[in-house]
Amino acid sequence: MSGETNLEKLLASMAPSLSATEYVFALVAEADYQQIALLQPIGTFHEKEGMTVILTKEKADECNIVYSAVFKCITLDVHSSLEAVGLTAAVATQLTASNISANVIAAYYHDHIFIKSQDADKALSALNALVKNGL
Repeated sequence: MSGETNLEKLLASMAPSLSATEYVFALVAEADYQQIALLQPIGTFHEKEGMTVILTKEKADECNIVYSAVFKCITLDVHSSLEAVGLTAAVATQLTASNISANVIAAYYHDHIFIKSQDADKALSALNALVKNGL
């Protein structure tokens, strides 16, 4: 597995960046992959209740997809290993201290944290403080 596993190095170099794009999480009850492809999701996860899709708010509105909250994405611009221990916990703990909900998705190269849009700037500041001060 490639990527950094040392927690201190990960925290010191995670370089959080905030996307201007707004995203939503929605459920597609029947896993119709042609319909899902039309939604152009940035992520999917199959659950017993249906297919969760993460897509832009713009695309969801265009396609009349129902959602309950709007998020922005903070990407940790460090190549973290999927086997790294503690990064998600450290990020969640830091955001919890600021009363910010976080939905974390680990992809192959980076971790992505979906934060309610109104909390995004506050979350970015909290994560930058974690970079500066460490654990």
